[in-house]
Amino acid sequence: MASVGLLYVGAVLLINGVMLLGWMDARAAAPLNLFVGALQVFTPTYLIVTSGGDPDVILSASGIYLFGFTYLYVGINLLGDLDGAGLGWFSGFVAVCAIVYSALNFSRFDDPAFGVIWLYWAFLWALFFVVLGLKREEFTRFTGAVAIVAGIVTAAVPAFLLLTGKWADNTRTWAIVIAVICILSLALYPRLRQPRATAGTAPAPELRETSTPTPRPSQSAAPGRDESAGRRRR
Repeated sequence: MASVGLLYVGAVLLINGVMLLGWMDARAAAPLNLFVGALQVFTPTYLIVTSGGDPDVILSASGIYLFGFTYLYVGINLLGDLDGAGLGWFSGFVAVCAIVYSALNFSRFDDPAFGVIWLYWAFLWALFFVVLGLKREEFTRFTGAVAIVAGIVTAAVPAFLLLTGKWADNTRTWAIVIAVICILSLALYPRLRQPRATAGTAPAPELRETSTPTPRPSQSAAPGRDESAGRRRR
């Protein structure tokens, strides 16, 4: 059941990546975020209720909530035109938790492929924290590209492999392949990094607003100082 949810996580990460790259209106991404967020809250709840108290099942399912809440948060932010700072700091919490789940997959669950996947998720959610929580909007497009890579390489493809029974016998091979692709994706940074915005010129980051506010005369701050008009993403 978790594999089905993982497939749609791939879809929502792809959509959010396209949005962050500026290729679609941000509000258009809200419905899928809400759908997948609801699915990723229902799925772990069902798995925990039917686990019979198995600690490994409960532990594995607990991590799914991190993403379910993220996507619900994104959908609500987009529809409500809310500031993205709260989502950004929550993403920082998710990034730290993802590192712990990565270590657990390497050690307790003996699944190096998902150990690598959780590390890449930690990196992606750390970028969400940087863009939304710290208002470093020059990383927005790079974050979008990483989200697309994550959606395909760490979610959709593994989901299909799990659903077709091709995953379990080749986890070490998948770990190497996924790690190589994820490392190569870092080379996109120089191409997609935007100049750091200064006061009065800062673009609205994806995941919050749909329009860029008109600067007021009183906003002529000293050169080099950031103005946070937040919008994000997920």
